[in-house]
Amino acid sequence: MYPHLSVRDFSDDLADLRRRLQDARGYLRIDAAKARLVELEKEASDPSLWDDPDAARKVTTELSRVKDDVDLVEGLEGRLSDLETLDQLAREEGDESLEEEIVGGLASLDRDLAAVDLQALFTGEHDERDAICEIHSGAGGTDAADWAEMLLRMYRRWAERRGFAIEIDELTPGEEAGINSVTFIIKGRHAYGHLTSEKGVHRLVRISPFDSQSRRHTAFASLDAVPVLDEAEEPEISPEDLRVDTYRSQGAGGQHVNVTDSAVRLTHLPTGIVVSCQNERSQHQNRAKAMQILAARLAERAREERRKEMDALSGEKRDVAWGSQIRSYVLAPYQLVKDLRTDHETGNVTAVLDGDLDAFMEAYLQWRRRESSEAS
Repeated sequence: MYPHLSVRDFSDDLADLRRRLQDARGYLRIDAAKARLVELEKEASDPSLWDDPDAARKVTTELSRVKDDVDLVEGLEGRLSDLETLDQLAREEGDESLEEEIVGGLASLDRDLAAVDLQALFTGEHDERDAICEIHSGAGGTDAADWAEMLLRMYRRWAERRGFAIEIDELTPGEEAGINSVTFIIKGRHAYGHLTSEKGVHRLVRISPFDSQSRRHTAFASLDAVPVLDEAEEPEISPEDLRVDTYRSQGAGGQHVNVTDSAVRLTHLPTGIVVSCQNERSQHQNRAKAMQILAARLAERAREERRKEMDALSGEKRDVAWGSQIRSYVLAPYQLVKDLRTDHETGNVTAVLDGDLDAFMEAYLQWRRRESSEAS
């Protein structure tokens, strides 16, 4: 048996994790969630539930999310209790051989709790929703179109890392390379909450692959995002307010290359909002998806108009050009990605462009909470 004094004491580390777990129970409202879970399970077991499919989907979606939260926190508490027992046993027995297992368990819990802590930052009304996103190339010509396509790849990789689904609904290729615009939906819990951090103008500085003299070029592209609404929440849109155009899909980036004029473009005449969809199998399906996207954008517009500060939900609307960017990506003469709102930065540009965005998103959410606290 080893001398007791040589066994490391992890009491403070375990106490810190216990405190963080208690905080998580609070902001995830686990006690209320457990009570709600009982109600939802009763509703879900009712044979008549699917008589109303929309209501049924709401129940099953809420049930899944509430159960996920309860199972997550209770699972973490179980792991922490096991570690506390292991730590106590190691010190009572003077067994140094358990130290490596405890250290590994602490590190694993710390990582998982950090992900849970992030949920406390999702305070927006629609943060839990899926997100309808648009990327547009801005100033910079062919480089800007190429940059817009690089951003699409970045967000696709980010979604894949999180296990989120991504659906491309409309894509307009650039004249020489890249894309002029793309509309896509990212589906996953808190997708919109995460992507609020990305709304705005993104600036790229690099040696242009399209410049025969290999000079440095600056290009801009923007991302906008709005939350997906339930059908019952969608604003009514009068047919008289719409112009509907059909056209042949350009095929690039789509799952299906249309040979008929099945792509649909909707123009909302009172606001000038234009929405296109080309990736569904039929004109009817494309129109339905375009109407869903238009409704979400109109609802977002209405929310903006109700707010005194126009950037409270959507961010400031600026030109996609110099002096308006939220984040800079510099590939030459040095490598740096820097968010100009939060000052968060990294020299690992490759990782960021490959979808490693979580640190930037969390820094933004922390910054948003501070700004909100100072304003109130």
